[in-house]
Amino acid sequence: MITSMTGFGRGESSSGGFLLTAEVKTLNSRYLDISVRMPQSMQDKELAIKEFAQGKLSRGKVNININMERTGGRQADIRLNTELVKGYGLILRQLRDESGIDEPVQISDILQFSNLFETRKEDEEELKVIWDCTRAALEEALGNLNTMRSKEGTELRTDLEKQINGIAEILETVSEISEKRAPEVREKLHERIRKMVNDDNFDPERMEMEVALLVDKMDINEEIIRLQSHLKFFIEALDADEAVGRRLNFLCQEINRELNTIGSKANDSKIAHHIVLGKEKLEQIREQVQNIE
Repeated sequence: MITSMTGFGRGESSSGGFLLTAEVKTLNSRYLDISVRMPQSMQDKELAIKEFAQGKLSRGKVNININMERTGGRQADIRLNTELVKGYGLILRQLRDESGIDEPVQISDILQFSNLFETRKEDEEELKVIWDCTRAALEEALGNLNTMRSKEGTELRTDLEKQINGIAEILETVSEISEKRAPEVREKLHERIRKMVNDDNFDPERMEMEVALLVDKMDINEEIIRLQSHLKFFIEALDADEAVGRRLNFLCQEINRELNTIGSKANDSKIAHHIVLGKEKLEQIREQVQNIE
C-alpha cells in the first residue's frame, strides 16, 4: 500500500535516571533528507541515528529531535570552575583600578561571563543507557510516524483510484466518439484521393504518402491503447509493497503525453473537451503523487 511522505511521530524511553524523547516530522521531498537535533553529549551518534531512520524511511525531508531529561530526582553534577572565576575577578579589579572606578566588583559582574560552571560528563555506562533509550524512543517515534503515514496513504489511494477511473471513463467516451467519426475520416480520405487522381500531375507515390499521413494523423487508436495500459499500471502500483512515488510520477508524465497526443491528433471539438476534463483530473493526481513516498 502507498504511504504518505508527511507525518509526525513521537516516542519516549526511560532507564537509569534518564528520560529520552524522540520526535520525528516528515515533509515532501524528492530524496531522503534527514536532519537531527540532539543533546551535545550525543553528537557522535548523529550518523547512527540517521542510519537507523534510513532503515524505516525511503523518501522525504525528515526532522528528528532528540531530547534528554534526568528523572527520579537525579540532577546534573555541576561544579564551579574556580580558576575561571578567579581570573575574571582579577580582570575586573584591574579594569576598575585602571579606569578609576570606585565601586567594588559584584558577583553579578562575574556572572556575565560564560563557562563559570562545568557539568560532569556521563561515564561509559551512562552513555550506553542513554543510547539504548534513544534507540527505543526513536523506534517508537518512527513506528507511530509510519502508522500515521500509512493511514494518510490509504486516503490518498482511494482518491487516486477514483481520479484514474475517471480518466478511464473519459477515455471510453473518447474511443466511442472516435469510432463514430470513422465514416467522416473515410470520406475525407476519399476526397483527398479523388483530387489527387484528377490532378494532371498525379503522382502515385505522393498519393500513397498523403494517404498514410492522413490515416496516421486521424487514427488515435494506438494512443488510446497505450493510455489504457498506463492507467492499468498506475492502479497496480497503488497496491505494490514498496515505495512507488517515483514510478507514479513517471506514469503521470506518460499519461499526460498520451492525452496531449490524442487531443492534437483527433482534431475534434468533442474529443478536445473530454481531453481537457481528463487533464484536469490528471493535475489533481500529480499534486497527490508529490506526497507519496
